[in-house]
Amino acid sequence: MRNSTLLFGSLLITCSFAACNNEPKPAENAAPVASAPAYKEESITYSGDSISMNAFVVYDDSNKSKRPAVLVLPEWWGLNDYPKMRAKKLAELGYVAMAIDLYGDGKIADNPDSAKAFAGPLYMHPEKVKARIDAAIAKLKTYGIVDTANIAAIGYCFGGGMLLNTARLGDELKGVVSFHGSLLGTPARKDLLKTKILVCHGNIDQFVSPKDVATFKKQMDSIGADYKFIGYDSATHAFTNPHSTETGLKFKMPIAYNAKADSASWNDMKSFFSALFH
Repeated sequence: MRNSTLLFGSLLITCSFAACNNEPKPAENAAPVASAPAYKEESITYSGDSISMNAFVVYDDSNKSKRPAVLVLPEWWGLNDYPKMRAKKLAELGYVAMAIDLYGDGKIADNPDSAKAFAGPLYMHPEKVKARIDAAIAKLKTYGIVDTANIAAIGYCFGGGMLLNTARLGDELKGVVSFHGSLLGTPARKDLLKTKILVCHGNIDQFVSPKDVATFKKQMDSIGADYKFIGYDSATHAFTNPHSTETGLKFKMPIAYNAKADSASWNDMKSFFSALFH
């Protein structure tokens, strides 16, 4: 019995030793484990059009490779939390994102009267908006991780309209996406408009008439512009902003959030950028 016990113990030790030495070893050519994203957020200031402008920059700092960059132009409320939220979502898609302040000095409107006062002069002088967007582009190019040949922009409501105006004036942006923005403003000129355009429009937007839509398309078609126009049924003005329904009720404005159109338009933007930056 004693010998049997000793034999069993010896076998157990031998098997345990063998098992320890037979653990799988890492493959010599195994791919390195990807590091988790480390999003860096920066609040910066820079000069353009003789004013000081604020911006919110966000990107994955764990990725040191160059990548496309996307500007975010806000609604006429200014650089509040909404465009910053969109910038964060763009960073999650792998871009360097920069939400910008078009008014200067960080002005933010909390009511339609203030917003109209801030936005009005820029509707009247689109060349000033272009100068401020150009300054934002120049600031983006100072980031070593930005692929300077692949810079685009998205804009919401007022910001979308300002982007279309700037694209028609000629700029360095490779592509622009307007979400529920105004459509008419600067003239369409074939010698200036080189930017690819995606327009995401609410089909029942009371601020942009069917006549405006038809005129915009006619202008774009007349110069052979590279554009795509997508309308979303049952979507009105500001359909991408989750707070727009509350804001509309507060200020008696015909704006409302539409979750379906919000999701669809964001996916359409992703497809647009995928083709643009390929």
